[in-house]
Amino acid sequence: MQRERLPTSVSTLLSMRICGDMAYLLDTYAWVEYFIGSKKGEFVKGMVEDENSVIYTPECCLAELKGWAIREDVDFEELYRIVRKLSDIHCITTEDWLDAATVRSEMRKKAKDFGMMDALIVAQQRRLGCKVVSGDAHFEEVEGAVLL
Repeated sequence: MQRERLPTSVSTLLSMRICGDMAYLLDTYAWVEYFIGSKKGEFVKGMVEDENSVIYTPECCLAELKGWAIREDVDFEELYRIVRKLSDIHCITTEDWLDAATVRSEMRKKAKDFGMMDALIVAQQRRLGCKVVSGDAHFEEVEGAVLL
């Protein structure tokens, strides 16, 4: 059975009613937008604050978020407290690493600079059966991605 490709643009999702028990995996891009309070961040905030949403954060995004906090001179411990409060942090499994190698190989046919961190995020997204939320152009070709 062929899976229906879901709408991926923010404008399309905003025009739809996002209903119960939606699961989202937020990448670093989404969290940064949330923390700076941008228009894209307001969209992320809506997802995070929806009591019917389940929010996941890949463990690998914590290092990227800390790197951003260091560069921007922002208190990472406060950001980390918020991420832990608002999402379920998912550890990277051996299965994720192995699947990421396949994902990266597949995606590099379309995007030559598709990296391993992005591949790990996609591997976790597939394992968890959720949508990945990002503004990273690398996710344009990822089924089930919500692009900010």
